[in-house]
Amino acid sequence: MVATNRVNEAVPGAVSGWVNGLLGVIIFSGSLPATRIAVQDMNPLFLTFMRASIAGVLAIMLILLFRQQRPRRSQIFSLVVVALGVVIGFPLLTAIALQHITSAHSIVFLGLLPLATAIFGVLRGGERPRLTFWLFSAIGSLLVSGFALTQSASSSANGDLLMLASVAICGLGYAEGAKLSRELGGWQVISWALIISLPLMLIATFMFIPEKVSAISVQSWLALGYVSLFSMLIGFIFWYKGLAAGGIASVGQLQLLQPFFGLALSAWLLSETVTPAMLAVTLGVILCVIGSRKFAH
Repeated sequence: MVATNRVNEAVPGAVSGWVNGLLGVIIFSGSLPATRIAVQDMNPLFLTFMRASIAGVLAIMLILLFRQQRPRRSQIFSLVVVALGVVIGFPLLTAIALQHITSAHSIVFLGLLPLATAIFGVLRGGERPRLTFWLFSAIGSLLVSGFALTQSASSSANGDLLMLASVAICGLGYAEGAKLSRELGGWQVISWALIISLPLMLIATFMFIPEKVSAISVQSWLALGYVSLFSMLIGFIFWYKGLAAGGIASVGQLQLLQPFFGLALSAWLLSETVTPAMLAVTLGVILCVIGSRKFAH
């Protein structure tokens, strides 16, 4: 009876983790296309610092509105790691990379994010997935990467290296934030990470502000608004809550679906064709996600 009750209590948490994780992935799917639009008119440094500044101000409002206590001194290091990974590192490296490669080509590297998150979940979160989990994760990553490579002929060594670095640092930020979310809460973690970064981000924003702000198109401003509000704050509220509730390695596999959501957005916004190959690979990835979820623990 006791064992049955424990299973019943764990199921709602796991379901909640996957639902919140999926919402986070859907929100993040628009990040690279929006960043690609924004860097056409904005310096990637200005874009990175501006989006973090906007999100940081909103984070202060959230913390004050809900009267959240300050993080403990022992939690500051983890918050700094989160800030370096997802507030500064990933946005900056991808923004610079997208000056060299297309957003379609960058999808190759998003396919490696679940594996990076799982690895750091083991190193920093103390999780121990089964060997079968790693098999499904590797197959899913290969499916995504292989498909994405066929979608873009453009290549740049600098862009590729920058994307590889961004995936590594983002995986660390995801895992560290998820671990800390179990103590602080999902939206509190990203909010405090943004707040810690805010003074530096504000100074840097004014240092790199464009000389001709009026030359920036409306589309670029809208893209900045998306990555500031959704990619930098709202998406993480769902994502960290999902990782903390359902497991870093397990829920992290939902990132395998992110490239396909991104391609769907491209088809909708840019009238790009959705091929049968895309649908077939998407089905394969979904099966890998289901398999990895089953064997995560």
